[in-house]
Amino acid sequence: MPKLYVDEYTKSLSGKHVFIACREGILRDHFSDIIADIKFLNRQGVVTTLIHNISNRFSNQKHFREIADRLPETRVVKVLSGVDFYNHVLEYQRSVFKIIFLERKYLVDQKGLKINAITTQRIRKSIGGYGDLIGNVNFKSILDRICRKIDHGNIDRVHILPAGRYTIKHELFSIEGSGTLIANNYEEVLVKVSSEHEAQIVAGILSMYKRERFLKPRNLQYILKRMPRFYVSKIDDIIVGCVEQLDIDAETVELGALAISARFRSQRVGNFTVNAFVDQMTRKGYKRFISFTNNPRLQKLYRGLGFEKRKTTQYQARQEQSPGVAMFIKEK
Repeated sequence: MPKLYVDEYTKSLSGKHVFIACREGILRDHFSDIIADIKFLNRQGVVTTLIHNISNRFSNQKHFREIADRLPETRVVKVLSGVDFYNHVLEYQRSVFKIIFLERKYLVDQKGLKINAITTQRIRKSIGGYGDLIGNVNFKSILDRICRKIDHGNIDRVHILPAGRYTIKHELFSIEGSGTLIANNYEEVLVKVSSEHEAQIVAGILSMYKRERFLKPRNLQYILKRMPRFYVSKIDDIIVGCVEQLDIDAETVELGALAISARFRSQRVGNFTVNAFVDQMTRKGYKRFISFTNNPRLQKLYRGLGFEKRKTTQYQARQEQSPGVAMFIKEK
């Protein structure tokens, strides 16, 4: 089960309006779990609207009563039979902060792998390969409508989640998320770690890379002891990546503990983190930047940003601390 960062994420959600859209069969199959997640959002101060298309037949009346009893703070919208459900959701209100579509599956790529986060531009480039791999086969045309709404500024965020226990909670309050986020207006900043709570989130991101065996262990105590040396990338004030400043000499600094939340890999967050770090260190007077990694993703990232894989005796002492690990260098 992913670790939840309720206090941190609530800051960006409290008072905001979130729409939860769920078709009849999915809502009935996961009724208790969905209601529990919406109640959790309400307790965090999130304004919620539940949009569904459950029919009025007698067997569904208990669901209507339970929704009314358990979600008194949630606006409930019923889509009538014969009305296009997705179009009604997307057109219901002109401006929406977040829409969550609860589906049978999350969005997957051509290889069947989950897409954690994606922009509308990337969807349009790849949309031809998605349709047959989505649980709801009609979602291909819906993606185009979603993209248009986001591009026109009517919706900030759209999440496509597989309905289930804690799905919404894990999507909105964990680093990993549980489904697919579609958005364009990421606001990125690189700042120093400023609290123990932020250090805990950094430890969570680094633990994922530790499991992949690409990083030496850096636990919470290590991060707290060296907190002034740790920087975090934030998207909309949410921590999505980190890097550690390791001074080598007066002109050289190492990018240590570079890690991006699994959710935001392949979203150019790594590019932003490295470039922003290099810019900040350049203003401090550093002229040379090095990093040691055998992680194929990070090696590709470094090459794309002008780093060279190189062996040199200049940093032999540092190299001996990471035997067999490739060194990348960039000079300003």
